[in-house]
Amino acid sequence: MSMTATSPRGIRGVVPVLAFSGIVVAVMQTLLVPVIKDLPTLLSTAPSNATWVMTSTLLAGAVSTPIMGRLGDLFGKRRMLLSSLAVMVVGSLICGFTDDLVVMIVGRALQGFAMGAIPLGIGLMRDMLPREKLGSAMALMSSSIGVGGGLALPLAALTAQHADWHALFFGAAGLGVLAMVLTVLFVPESPLRAQGSFDVLGAIGLSAGLVLFLLPITKGSDWGWSSGTTLGLFGASAVVLVLWGVMELRMKAPLVDLRTTARREVLLTNLASIMVGVAFYAISLVLPQLLQLPKATGYGLGQSMVVAGLCVAPLGLTMMFTAPVYARLSAKYGPKTTLILGMLIIAIGYGAGLGLMSAAWQTIVISVVVGAGIGLAYSSLPALIIGAVDPSETGAANGLNTLMRSIGTSVSSAVIGMVLANTANHVGGVDVPTLHGFRVSFLIATGAVAVGLLFALFLPSPRRSTKPQLRASSEEDANLERATEVLAGFHGQVHGADGGPLARAKVTLIDRRGKQAGAALTDSEGRYSLAVPADGSYVLAATASGHAPHASAAAHPGDERAVRVDLALAGVGSPAGSPAGGGSDVPA
Repeated sequence: MSMTATSPRGIRGVVPVLAFSGIVVAVMQTLLVPVIKDLPTLLSTAPSNATWVMTSTLLAGAVSTPIMGRLGDLFGKRRMLLSSLAVMVVGSLICGFTDDLVVMIVGRALQGFAMGAIPLGIGLMRDMLPREKLGSAMALMSSSIGVGGGLALPLAALTAQHADWHALFFGAAGLGVLAMVLTVLFVPESPLRAQGSFDVLGAIGLSAGLVLFLLPITKGSDWGWSSGTTLGLFGASAVVLVLWGVMELRMKAPLVDLRTTARREVLLTNLASIMVGVAFYAISLVLPQLLQLPKATGYGLGQSMVVAGLCVAPLGLTMMFTAPVYARLSAKYGPKTTLILGMLIIAIGYGAGLGLMSAAWQTIVISVVVGAGIGLAYSSLPALIIGAVDPSETGAANGLNTLMRSIGTSVSSAVIGMVLANTANHVGGVDVPTLHGFRVSFLIATGAVAVGLLFALFLPSPRRSTKPQLRASSEEDANLERATEVLAGFHGQVHGADGGPLARAKVTLIDRRGKQAGAALTDSEGRYSLAVPADGSYVLAATASGHAPHASAAAHPGDERAVRVDLALAGVGSPAGSPAGGGSDVPA
């Protein structure tokens, strides 16, 4: 539950600005798709070397998402968001002024580093937005990965067709600067901070393990899937990631809390994310090729690069317009149900696509249906993650979830690329993808969705209390009870020295071992809600600017009951207030 006292005027621009930033960084993933076949000529290098221009962006994005998420939790999500965008701008300018392969790879890696902005944006929304606006906002931010990729294709194709290809990078730099300016003007910094320090060794270990794992996935087709290099890198990645996991479990402040990651709801959500990533990228690989193949093949649609991009653009547009639909569905049925519904729609889209490949308008229909399903699925993922982790871990947790989607797209690119290559016809020394290869690719995407659907079905459903434990004494109390009915735990209000509700007070839940078990900021009416991990005794500690800190001991039976504990803070220099909810005073 998001607790904040930011005024409506203060948050008016937050959602569109953060969503725009997400779209901008997602554009980097597909920026060069229209000119990918020309890169060897443009960079005066071999095709195998030119692929590093795309691979470097993917690797940097995968590495940066969990690292930037954790840095945001520790030092400020807005600060790290601006840092990500600044690195992207620098990378874009480097690429814009060079034709050298090595320099281009460096610039593209810096562009990919900005992918960390998406989980940071989700974390900012969670920290600042009121509950009624959070669902649709996170849905839009989560979908920005697909929206940016879908909208970039026609725009990049149009630019590449009528201007020097370096204009793509200058345009990306301009978008990045605009996103930074808007962020400075409209997005405040989150007051929430995680405890501990940055795990440098954990970051190095995770980065090494991911690079060793993703390199053979992206380059396996070139190197050979059974080659010593490919198998050796896979083996090395397994060793490094296992050692990294052992080290993380022993750290007091790990980069990734593996115990949290191993929770059923988090683990299954991340596994489902991989499958959705596979399904999302399949359509991006198949439809543009089908549309641009000449009609002489008997199945190609003979469209230009720009028209092909426009036919696929509805994929991103539909994802964008799905966000408010998701919010209504999720509010009524929950994010688990919307994830399942989204996957079913994706499966329907790919299933229909097996027979809808004979006209350009049919590809638009496929894009719309699959885009709607992916929009619902992607929108559900951050809500599921945020509902299962501590507020101070949202940046790192969503960073890891974004990483899972990136792994899915990487696997999709490798597998479908291999299928299309192995089923291609060799005409005049050129490999031409076949209709059979396209259909097999759609079947692979459908299979991935089926596996993801299985993971989603085993997600735990949110617990709802069947026996109301609190009697609402006012409309305000009734609203608070409705807001906390899903999570079993503590809730209540924090009052200031004048007896009025205290906004933006921080309430920390401390377990019997003295460790933080949760934290929340009160909303504009002083209300908070905290879930409990288990039954037992806890301490609720409240702090606020201009007031003396106060703590209250309370117990929770561990069932679906919502236990109310109100806290009263005295002004600085005044005697401590007493709790109004039945807890006992504890010296703060």
